[in-house]
This record gives sequence, C-alpha cells and structure tokens, in this order.
Amino acid sequence: QVQLVESGGGLVQAGESLRLSCVVSGSIFNIATMGWYRQAPGNQRELVAGITGSDITNYVDSVKGRFTISRDNAKNTVYLQMNSLKPEDPAVYYCAASWIQAGMLRKNWGQGTQVTVSS
Repeated sequence: QVQLVESGGGLVQAGESLRLSCVVSGSIFNIATMGWYRQAPGNQRELVAGITGSDITNYVDSVKGRFTISRDNAKNTVYLQMNSLKPEDPAVYYCAASWIQAGMLRKNWGQGTQVTVSS
C-alpha cells in the first residue's frame, strides 16, 4: 500500500522560507509523478508544483521563481522549497503521487501540512 507523509509546515513571516518534505512508502516512487498541491479555506485545491520520474518540473505561475520542487529517489522523498513566502501562500499543502498500475492511473494523497505566513 502506498502512503504519503508530509512534514515541514509551520508559521513563518512574509519573506521567509520553509521546506516541505513528503516521504512515500511503497515501491512506486521511482515511477511516480509527484505533486504538491495547496488548498486555502474557501478555495479549490490547486497544483503548486509537479515533478515527473524524469525530473521534469512544472509550477503554477504564482510561485515560479520562489518555489522549487525536487525529489530524492534514494530516500523516496519529494521536497518543496518555498522561498520569499507571501501572505497569499498560506494553505494546507498536500503531497500526491500518481502512477500507472495494471493499466490504470492511481493517485494517493498525504494528510496535508499547514503553512501559515504572517505579514
């Protein structure tokens, strides 16, 4: 069974940095596309950053140049380095893994970690 556990959230001031981590159990990590999503109260969940098994990355426009997604396949871990945090960044941040299994697209989510930014 594939499980995802996020960590690294917290309270910071605007302009500061945080690094989120997501550890994935199971044998699918090397082939999975990993993503960081966020959901603020009253908003839909949005994709913040993604990284494929070939290290191709993509970002939502609002975080380009400030956030960096990376993965360490040896540790089954994906990271989200968040620099220059802004008052509009607070949300619950979720990690997700997507992969193909038995010809079907599978997707699992972590439980989320809260990021709060004070101005």
